[in-house]
Amino acid sequence: MALNIGDSLPAFELNDQNGNTFNSAQELKGQAAVIYFYPKNFTPGCNAEACSFRDHFEDFTNAGVRVIGISADSESSHAKFAKRFKLPFTLLADGKGKVRRMFDVKGSLLGILPGRETFVFNADGQLIKRFKALAADPHIRMALRELNKL
Repeated sequence: MALNIGDSLPAFELNDQNGNTFNSAQELKGQAAVIYFYPKNFTPGCNAEACSFRDHFEDFTNAGVRVIGISADSESSHAKFAKRFKLPFTLLADGKGKVRRMFDVKGSLLGILPGRETFVFNADGQLIKRFKALAADPHIRMALRELNKL
């Protein structure tokens, strides 16, 4: 079932790049969040997207927003990815695609690649924007624009 504007953030648990369990209900309670799904670590578009979130990280934190990246990559791959690109935000390993399905993130390029989609939730945990694009850069601009409206 697709998430629609106004829907609540689904409760889920995944491991982060440090092997710690991330519980969305606990970690994001009372905090706005940008959750972005991306295809794969160490690919050109995903590198650019992660680095753009990194470069704008202060804008998000100054607004009280938590940035979370999710892909099917392993915890160890996420750890290497975060270290190589100095990513200051949480990366979650969704190897079985459970959370991707929960958010109804569809594949791109005829289903060959996992989809790239960004979700913006307000501090009440309500979805205020859902954005899908193959290119990475529009995701950051859209998220910041939506958060500035709050």
